[in-house]
Amino acid sequence: MTVHIQRADIARISMVDEVRAAARAGVDLVALWPLDDASQMSNDAKYAENLQVRVTRTIAAVLTHEDVTAADAEFVYEGADSIPGRPQTVVDALIAANNAYDHMADYSVNGDTSLVMGAAGELGVRWDGGTVTEMSELLLAVEQLAGSADGSAAAITSDVEEVAQRLALVLIAGRSCLDIISRHAPEGDLIADAAPMLLYANELCERVSIPRMSLTPDQLAHVAESGRGETGVQARLESFAAALAPLAAQEWKHHLDDVLWNPDEAKKKAKEDDERKNKEALAAKFAHVPQDRDKPTVEL
Repeated sequence: MTVHIQRADIARISMVDEVRAAARAGVDLVALWPLDDASQMSNDAKYAENLQVRVTRTIAAVLTHEDVTAADAEFVYEGADSIPGRPQTVVDALIAANNAYDHMADYSVNGDTSLVMGAAGELGVRWDGGTVTEMSELLLAVEQLAGSADGSAAAITSDVEEVAQRLALVLIAGRSCLDIISRHAPEGDLIADAAPMLLYANELCERVSIPRMSLTPDQLAHVAESGRGETGVQARLESFAAALAPLAAQEWKHHLDDVLWNPDEAKKKAKEDDERKNKEALAAKFAHVPQDRDKPTVEL
């Protein structure tokens, strides 16, 4: 089955209200690129580390169907190959997820679609021949629309319309991947079989120069089901976009807050909050004491 992605489909999905809202949130972050402030660059590096921990935690959870804690994911990210008191299946899944994450890292630079298959292999996901064939065709079709003419990543833009269209391409690619997997294994574990797509979507975001995303296992399951029951392709795409775009916007706002975080301002705000809470506590403590109107008011 030959895969076609029409530019008209991209344009239509880019006009979905949730996609437009996400694009506006994305522009607020993209407008800072490339970062040149040392503090912001440090914050962004920490965000990237935290993102890998969160993404690999989600992948391990959907592969094992076990409770994977943030501490588990952090320990393995730091290099642990076993965790006392924790199932080795969880640790092994996290190790595989980190290997796959690292394996996919070059895709955003070179658009080599074989890296997606390699990441699936790292995760132990076994697609049948039909899935591999259609997936390969889809990845190539997306790549023709994603990269620059010279094969490099797309240029950075802070134009809302352009960001919306780039996000639309990612959304169409994501729904199409899920449709392929579901069609070839209708009784299979869709979320586990689609685990490599979470990595692919992030690298595709990077390739088209929009911010990355992160989903919890519950969010991934919800998004994967969005539009699945729709009979028309356009209806499936619109339902999927309406479900995923707000989560992208939420992540991009979180990313922006992390980049702009200032420790001095944070300390000042924390001090002000403490003082306000103390005043409120004192006011509540003495609220029952009758006031003498002849005495001057005392500021607490």
